[in-house]
Amino acid sequence: MKRIVLTGGGTAGHVTPNLALIPQLLKEGWEVHYIGSENGIERTLLSEVPDVTYHAIATGKLRRYLDVKNLTDPFRVLYGVGQSIKLIRSLKPNIVFAKGGFVSVPVVYGARINGVPVLLHESDMTPGLANRLTVPFAKKLLCTFPEAAKLAGHKGECVGTPLRPELFSGRREEGIRLFGLRRDRPVLMVVGGSVGSQAINRALRAALPKLLECFQVLHICGKGNLDSSLEGTQMYCQREYLCEEMAHAYAVADILISRAGSNTLCEILALNKPSLLIPYPKDASRGDQILNARSFAERGLARVLYQEDMTPELLAKEIVSVYKDRGNLIDAMEKESSSNGLRNVLQYINQYARQ
Repeated sequence: MKRIVLTGGGTAGHVTPNLALIPQLLKEGWEVHYIGSENGIERTLLSEVPDVTYHAIATGKLRRYLDVKNLTDPFRVLYGVGQSIKLIRSLKPNIVFAKGGFVSVPVVYGARINGVPVLLHESDMTPGLANRLTVPFAKKLLCTFPEAAKLAGHKGECVGTPLRPELFSGRREEGIRLFGLRRDRPVLMVVGGSVGSQAINRALRAALPKLLECFQVLHICGKGNLDSSLEGTQMYCQREYLCEEMAHAYAVADILISRAGSNTLCEILALNKPSLLIPYPKDASRGDQILNARSFAERGLARVLYQEDMTPELLAKEIVSVYKDRGNLIDAMEKESSSNGLRNVLQYINQYARQ
């Protein structure tokens, strides 16, 4: 029996590529274990995945801002390393595949101490902090963007991002039924990331009276961000989060508003969805989404609105502009050679797995 440990978490972007890998790994005969945090989104997303054993460890967040937890979290990371060492020594996996996020750091260290080979995956144009801390202990850093692979030197390989096959199985009619939409009006889908975006939510809801003159709105607003005062609003559907229904949501969407996380951009490109990208601002992130969005805009694959410039009026104007220009955006995306990295990543896993 081949045995693999997957890790990654903190946001859905650090989990969804692993979710794409799991069915294929099981089909190839792997025994799959997942090491994640005690209460993170990865535990929620993995809870409904069959035939995968979940192991929780203590983790600490790698923050870029002042917070009292910065004093205590290093000790949680050290405790997580100790837990990972014991877990991996007990499981004796052939390989560890780490998708990034703070939870992956103690797991990679635990694998290295036990002599288990590690593969990392980086979705953004520049490696995140967790991957920068762990790349010295990995065999390869598998990347979505060639820029990230180049920065990693001889360890970097551009392979694309694993995408879930079910992403391409969505049906427009099913989306209309699920979300109570009409067939005779275009659908604007708004996605602010797995935890939502307060800035996008506020601007969108303020712009609703104008937008609903032209569009139906499917708003994925993030956990805890539902607005009860808007319940029952005609042609407006709000949901906290979508999992199995996401393929049908993509199928019914005519245009998208989205953050600019790499996994989402790969899905947008693969599905040829005209989009207005609103990347996380520099002061709220390490700036990776700004680089991702700029790359897409320069290649004519999407439009960009920076959060610091966003007002409800400008947001509505840009949405209408994207819809009018959707034909050119789709043409550009169809010409782009996008690769689903699922097969490539599986090849590297099989290549580097310890016999």
